[in-house]
Amino acid sequence: MEQVATTGTHTGAAPAQHAQQHPIGLYFKIWGLLFVLSTLSYLVDYFHFEGLLRWSLILIFMMLKAGLIVAVFMHMAWERLALICAILLPPAALLVLVGLMASEGHYVNLTRLLFFR
Repeated sequence: MEQVATTGTHTGAAPAQHAQQHPIGLYFKIWGLLFVLSTLSYLVDYFHFEGLLRWSLILIFMMLKAGLIVAVFMHMAWERLALICAILLPPAALLVLVGLMASEGHYVNLTRLLFFR
């Protein structure tokens, strides 16, 4: 048999891949937090909030829940920054463009009301 030098290098088969496992307690905490955020979003309707406050709270709770789901359950919190940017930047750019279009629409509506009475 051939003797292998013990210099710290491994010349055999590739080492076994170790899957990254997260403690189940983390998932229980996230499920609890999602339950609390869902309860808060239902309470917005229960207490009959109206107008901008209602929609702001609903959107904030929705974004928090979506962020938690993407970060933990879709494992984005442990991904490389390049992948996170590739997935999250295009929807963010679309949201900015939708905001700009809404602002432009509001301006056009006010201009029509001002000049076409």
